[in-house]
Amino acid sequence: MIEPAEFFDLYRQGFARVAVAVPRCRVADPAFNAEQSIALLQQAALQGAALVAFPELGLSAYSCDDLFHQRALLDGCEAALARIVAASEDLATVAVVGLPLRVDHSLFNCAAVVQRGRLLGIVPKTYLPNYGEFYEARQFNPADHAQSTQLRLLGQDLPFGAELLFEATDLPGFVFHVEICEDLWVPIPPSSYAALAGATLLLNLSASNITVGKSAYRHALAASQSARCLAAYLYSSAGQGESTTDLAWDGQSLICENGQLLAESARFASDSHLITADVDLERLMRERLRQTSFGQSAARHADRLADFRRVPLTLGLSSPVRLQRRVERYPYVPADRTQRDERCHEVYNIQVQGLTQRLRASGIEKLVIGISGGLDSTHALLVCARAMDALGLPRSQILGVTMPGFATGTRTLDQALRLMRAVGCEARQIDIRPSCTQMLKDLGHPHAEGRAQYDITFENVQAGERTSHLFRLANFNDALVVGTGDLSELALGWSTYGVGDHMSHYNVNASVPKTLIKHLVRWVAESEHRLVADAQVLLDILDTEISPELVPGQGSGDSAGQPGQSTESQIGPYDLHDFFLYYVLRFGFAPSKVAYLAHAAWHDAAAGAWPEGAHVPRQAYDLAIIKRHLRSFVWRFFKTSQFKRSCVPNAPKVGSGGSLSPRGDWRAPSDGEAAVWLAELDRVPDVETGSISSR
Repeated sequence: MIEPAEFFDLYRQGFARVAVAVPRCRVADPAFNAEQSIALLQQAALQGAALVAFPELGLSAYSCDDLFHQRALLDGCEAALARIVAASEDLATVAVVGLPLRVDHSLFNCAAVVQRGRLLGIVPKTYLPNYGEFYEARQFNPADHAQSTQLRLLGQDLPFGAELLFEATDLPGFVFHVEICEDLWVPIPPSSYAALAGATLLLNLSASNITVGKSAYRHALAASQSARCLAAYLYSSAGQGESTTDLAWDGQSLICENGQLLAESARFASDSHLITADVDLERLMRERLRQTSFGQSAARHADRLADFRRVPLTLGLSSPVRLQRRVERYPYVPADRTQRDERCHEVYNIQVQGLTQRLRASGIEKLVIGISGGLDSTHALLVCARAMDALGLPRSQILGVTMPGFATGTRTLDQALRLMRAVGCEARQIDIRPSCTQMLKDLGHPHAEGRAQYDITFENVQAGERTSHLFRLANFNDALVVGTGDLSELALGWSTYGVGDHMSHYNVNASVPKTLIKHLVRWVAESEHRLVADAQVLLDILDTEISPELVPGQGSGDSAGQPGQSTESQIGPYDLHDFFLYYVLRFGFAPSKVAYLAHAAWHDAAAGAWPEGAHVPRQAYDLAIIKRHLRSFVWRFFKTSQFKRSCVPNAPKVGSGGSLSPRGDWRAPSDGEAAVWLAELDRVPDVETGSISSR
């Protein structure tokens, strides 16, 4: 078992805290600039950062123009670098600072990598802008003009060149590359090759004056480069103190990971400032492993990648650091309301497009769907209604069937009938109890003789009878049966083999998780488009306990007619199961990492942001509860449920979070074992104890 302090240390969980610093500067005052940089380096170290990037030519200031050819300034910059090296002696944090350096009788715009009182290497700028307000080719030479690959500086022999990768020997995946400003603006940035060569952290030491619209362009460049390279991208920019003779400076700094913005500095700040973010190195490595085209691209550029040299370093981070990165409680549901509405709109359209194409291809113009008065069938019926509208067909060609059984409550039956009226489909009610009683009698089941025995056979006879009616109604009406089972149920195996939540002619919900379905139904209820005549019925359904309603007398129910049987009391909360599913299916994380992330997201109901206007309970789960439900998930997902997923009907994939179709994201043996996942989960501590710095 992992010790609590080790378990909660972000570095032990495959993360690395990185920083971008924007120091206040003075033009041509290296001593002052070094002082500001040292203060921010120490601040980054106190916050537990493994790496901090500074602006381009930060020790001299970028806007020195022809002062760069003055020996006094160049000597002063080397002296300032020596001060930073000395100040770093007791710091594990790696600092990357910018300065002009003389090499081979030429001047280069460089980044110096510093740690623990020594220089690790020098990286020159590859592309020099010489257009608009930029005249760098007047003072500097590009990296490929250098004759030397080694240099001696401050008494050290150092690697010199644009193809340097700095790799931590004690933190897997911590490999960084440095490029400088304009290097990102070219069609193929040097960092693209660096990523293919193994760099997960791409640093850009930039100065970048500000003009109207440039901030958004920086966002686009940094985010897209991090996405294409499956990497983190750290972008710095010069701020207060640079010369405003002809230019202005906003000091914008960014940290992006695989297309996502993790942190951004305040622009136009008057003082030195620092931003930090916790980068998930394991996630980046797993994305590269999963996306096989990344490896193919690396192979195609093998000759170019052979030029890269690796520089080892040891971080030696000893004090545990607690994760500060925000982990969304609902990974399938955007927390921002505007983004969530956009997601709902897109998901609905994907589902509708899939169903309409299936109807066109089959030549069928009628649908049959079972309506329980619960969540999944409600959402599926709404998709059917929109599909009929898109095809220009009357909704009366949807045959909605509610089939009360031995445990159907008055609330859900009423909701099913109200929903079908609100949608405008043909509505039928078929009492399945007589046919189920006959089946139980044929089986010799005690219940048929008046002796209550609510076993799995009793439940599945009802589920099977409903499915039999649906398929025979489809035969009789030349219609297509629409399935209602969702992604969460498929993951947990919470469906009866061969019945409606597992088998159909086409299942519109198969890749939509339960937590998202709730918001999809609410989105329709609150929409101005009025897809249904009575939006209140949708809200009532959302307030109904999720239940199979197959066994009577299980629980007390309540005065509002809530079902007595509760799904989540049997299998655990869907909030957690969908969280587990996302990180297992999308990233292949081990159970200990999933538990770590779940704890970060769910351990404190008062902390962090809940989805805006999402009407979700402010629930918290401690580590023991997370571990218990994760054990259930692992057992169900890896051991007991795959045989059901191996033969599911066609369905549209709606999100990058994955689907469980054997023809899509998930191919697995039906007789696999869960032992390695359960053993890995056993490493997670049972309780949270010990002292871990939040820094």
